[in-house]
Amino acid sequence: MRYRLTCLTPLLVGNGNRLSPIDYMVWKDQVNVLDQGRIFKLLSRGPRLDGYLAQIKKADKLDFASWGGFAQNFADRRIPFEHPSYSAYWNRAAGESLQIPTFVSRETGPYLPGAALKGALRTGLFFAQRRDGMLREAASKAQGETLSPRTTQGLEEQALGTPGNDRMRVVGAGDSDPIPHSGMKVYLLRVSTLVSRQQGSYALAWKQSPRGSVQNPADSTPFFAEMAAPGAAFDGVWQEKTFFQQEEIRRALGWRHVMDRKRLFDAANRYAAAVIETQKEYASWTGLSRLSQSLGELEARLANIGGACLLSMGWGGGLPAKTAWPETTKNEDYQKLLQRVPAYSRALGANLPFPKTRRIVFMGDQPAALPGWALLEVE
Repeated sequence: MRYRLTCLTPLLVGNGNRLSPIDYMVWKDQVNVLDQGRIFKLLSRGPRLDGYLAQIKKADKLDFASWGGFAQNFADRRIPFEHPSYSAYWNRAAGESLQIPTFVSRETGPYLPGAALKGALRTGLFFAQRRDGMLREAASKAQGETLSPRTTQGLEEQALGTPGNDRMRVVGAGDSDPIPHSGMKVYLLRVSTLVSRQQGSYALAWKQSPRGSVQNPADSTPFFAEMAAPGAAFDGVWQEKTFFQQEEIRRALGWRHVMDRKRLFDAANRYAAAVIETQKEYASWTGLSRLSQSLGELEARLANIGGACLLSMGWGGGLPAKTAWPETTKNEDYQKLLQRVPAYSRALGANLPFPKTRRIVFMGDQPAALPGWALLEVE
């Protein structure tokens, strides 16, 4: 059997690698990834190597006036910006903004790891299998102490089973076939945030690094990422282990019902519906019309999903797309737990919906979508 994952919004599944601004140059509205091996070999024949090494050591980015010829002649690959205006934003940016996370890839091209696919399905199944009271029990254990992995240990096993009888064992997904690099673009993302306007009413602002926010998105801190464009499709091997459906096997594992692809996809779609509802509420608070339109299109697709499922996966989706409790603003037990996490306690005390920020993908230089939504189909 084969699966196909089709990107509905820009998607980044990475392995932690980033392009440093000394590993590429921006030229002709594209990121030109430099072949540093060839460059060092060329410069070692003359007197310019010391100057190149000195700039690499000290500069935030390579001086185009001195080294721009490398972008033309010594590029491994060229990744176009999604919109030509992003070159100007890049030229004004500095620091962390210039580090470009890249899609996981091998020599033959970018591919989707099977583990990333199963991880997204697992989160959906955890959401569907959770029960009332789980978080309350965890919160009671955490009374008076900082939240640690030990506090919530066992919640996932309660929902999905221990490693020996884990319900995700019924399916397997291999790494996808590589796709051409032409399916990748460098997208601009900015971080939106909520500011309080009056009781129960919020206004949109954009985060500026290292702190603060601004009203004009062009004045906020831009981030760039190599992402698969909407419409890009990843194909790979899909396995279904039907012997887990045998009654005696299910009884031995302690499963009360048959676990198969339909139940797994139904769980993923229920989770997608909950995440979309949470994100639609955020879009209504911010007044981002194109984001609302994008979420409406996802909701319409979900209503006519057939035998497929909708997934939110990869980099940039934020907390609502990574937790089995996406209703962060409506679950008191969840918030009690998060208040014991130092990184979250201050944000929760601000009397604003939590989390108040989202990474927004800009398309055509307009805030347009949330990253990481895709359609999974199995032949």
